Amino acid sequence: MLTRRALLAAAAAAPLLPAFGETMPSLRSAARAAGRLYGCATANYELQRSDFRPVLLREAGVIVPEYEMKRDALEPEPGRYDFSAADKLVKFAEDHDLVFRGHTLVWHLSNPPWLEDLVRSTRDERLFTAHIAQVIGRYRGRIGSWDVINEVLSPADGRADNLRDSFWLQTFGPGYIDAALHAARAADPSAQLVYNDWGCEQAGPFYDCFRAATLKFLEGLKARSVPIDALGLQGHLAAFRGGIDARALSRFLDEVKAMGLRILVTELDVDDGRGPLDIAVRDRSVADAAARFLDVVLANEAVDQVLTWGLSDRFLRQPTFEERLIGYAPRTLPLDYAFGRTAMWRAMRRAFAGVRA
Repeated sequence: MLTRRALLAAAAAAPLLPAFGETMPSLRSAARAAGRLYGCATANYELQRSDFRPVLLREAGVIVPEYEMKRDALEPEPGRYDFSAADKLVKFAEDHDLVFRGHTLVWHLSNPPWLEDLVRSTRDERLFTAHIAQVIGRYRGRIGSWDVINEVLSPADGRADNLRDSFWLQTFGPGYIDAALHAARAADPSAQLVYNDWGCEQAGPFYDCFRAATLKFLEGLKARSVPIDALGLQGHLAAFRGGIDARALSRFLDEVKAMGLRILVTELDVDDGRGPLDIAVRDRSVADAAARFLDVVLANEAVDQVLTWGLSDRFLRQPTFEERLIGYAPRTLPLDYAFGRTAMWRAMRRAFAGVRA
């Protein structure tokens, strides 16, 4: 436990760090120069800040909703949809010439409280196929890429097929995944259909199993002629624990590409938890983790988009009183609390330019 004297001493010794390269071109322009798109998750509450909107438009060329298209936000009661929040985000993107991604249609989390009981009692596939048709159909031709199914793999659940033992699986069996993707293709034949999951970049035996399970899963979809266009690689990294297995990740991405699938980084961020109080040290570690990941990912030609799960640390949890005294705040995204560019921003820009860490 830090003493009050230690807190005050640290606060006095921690001057504000200058933001990196405020006059340098944006991540949006750096990605475009490399033939890619950079973007981020955002939400209406963030866009209500007039000082944030121009920063977002400067840095991002594509946005994805943080909350507004999750089912608990869209369908508070069975069959009663509220698209008002999602419509605002889509209109913002269209008004400012931004690409828009849809997230997410079938997931075991972020569902309205009535859904699971109704699924189990009626066993009616229309509870997800009709939802997919309703949501994609509303934005047909306006949203070009959808996270149709999210995090359906979980080797730790002990199934031979490595599928997550969710209420969807328990009710409908593995066929619900195929049905969801077919429903999405029918709703908008031109949209990119994405399977989105986490963990494929990390080091260790569990993640070796996870990569193998993901490849087997994707191969199965392709073998059954189930419509799937891309893998969403979430990219939730950690600066001070775990690590990236660059060789395994590179081989994995090559195998995904060989299936004819595109690859998107959909939710990149770097957790700086368990790190030291020194902001400069944490910034270097966060930047290094992002750079090591992107060096591998951007070497693969199938990768055409990189999105971070948010743009600015301002919209993460607020620091505690003790953290404010010592100048501590989470440093996980390309922009800091004041919307200044961080070491992670600089690392990402160098990665887009092909400069290896």
